[in-house]
Amino acid sequence: MSLTFAPSDKGILPDRMIAALAREGGIRAALPLAPGQIQPASLDLRLGAVAYRVRASFLPGPGTAVAHRIAALKLHEFALGGGAVLETGCVYIVPLLESLALPADVAAATNPKSSTGRLDVFTRVIADETRGFDRVAPGYHGPLYAEISPKTFPVLVREGSRLSQMRLHRGDAVLDGEALRELHARERLVDRAEAVMGDGVAVSVDLSGGGTSRRRAGKQKQRSEGVVGYRAKRHTAVIEVERRAAYDAADFWEPIAARADQSLILDPGEFYILASTEAVQVPPDYAAEMVPFDPLVGEFRVHYAGFFDPGFGYAGAGGRGSRAVLEVRSREVPFILEHGQVVGRLVYQKMLARPDRLYGSGIGSNYQAQGLRLSKHFRG
Repeated sequence: MSLTFAPSDKGILPDRMIAALAREGGIRAALPLAPGQIQPASLDLRLGAVAYRVRASFLPGPGTAVAHRIAALKLHEFALGGGAVLETGCVYIVPLLESLALPADVAAATNPKSSTGRLDVFTRVIADETRGFDRVAPGYHGPLYAEISPKTFPVLVREGSRLSQMRLHRGDAVLDGEALRELHARERLVDRAEAVMGDGVAVSVDLSGGGTSRRRAGKQKQRSEGVVGYRAKRHTAVIEVERRAAYDAADFWEPIAARADQSLILDPGEFYILASTEAVQVPPDYAAEMVPFDPLVGEFRVHYAGFFDPGFGYAGAGGRGSRAVLEVRSREVPFILEHGQVVGRLVYQKMLARPDRLYGSGIGSNYQAQGLRLSKHFRG
């Protein structure tokens, strides 16, 4: 297909339009796109052949190329072809295999992949002359770079490793409050109607010890073990980001048992995996993104992977509602989280067209119908 849009068309490009954009030269790759790289509403981005350790994170700003900033700030460079370890506490810049020559009316947004966020690998994408991370202006022509800073675990990456994903969109596709309520009335976006607030679905943290991994016919399937989350261990072995079910969870994580008062004290500098109280779903003609609820509500941050593809948690794609996994870190002081405390907001965006394949529908999706769950790298 060739990409043609009516002036009024607004929304997220689905898989077949992403493929068409790549064929027409809007997405350029140093190596051919790999199988599975195009997701229902996004494109996985791949690391290139070389990495640069730099003194500090940066934004290039108007009139400045990222390559010029790397030249001024790099400490050393190394090849990724045979695999290389990225150490905690360091900042790395890696040119990506994908670059862009976007049409004048198409923009892009990027986020860490779900598995990247659950390893506490802080990853952002930078474009030339930009004033912000993870946003690419309409009509951008130029290279893309990943800024990578592992916070908890050292990780081994290679050329071709996928840590980030990119969503392409035309215009503002976010549903306003009225449209969101109408969609919820048709599709039941969340299992708690009161969570539909304003122009988003409020996401709260589950510290009850009896949360649900899925909802079926209005009944809750209870977790009996009473584990509400996991705290990352320090001084662990290296995690190879492309390996699945390769590591014993007990070597990297401490389970957190539910407390009688349904609270959790976040220790400064520690990393936690928690889950939402709500089970949510994303219908086939929509995508969703997690955004902060309010940065002033507490001394913590939630490191969201961000994108929810069409079909996430959707019954027709093998879902029946999925809980959001929350990657949480306290700031400078200890902070108490309470069960049901709102920590994020899910906003829904219209697709330009329904994807050919939905999340979870036989495409190897890792987190369909999920409850509290660590990343795909762990077993047990």
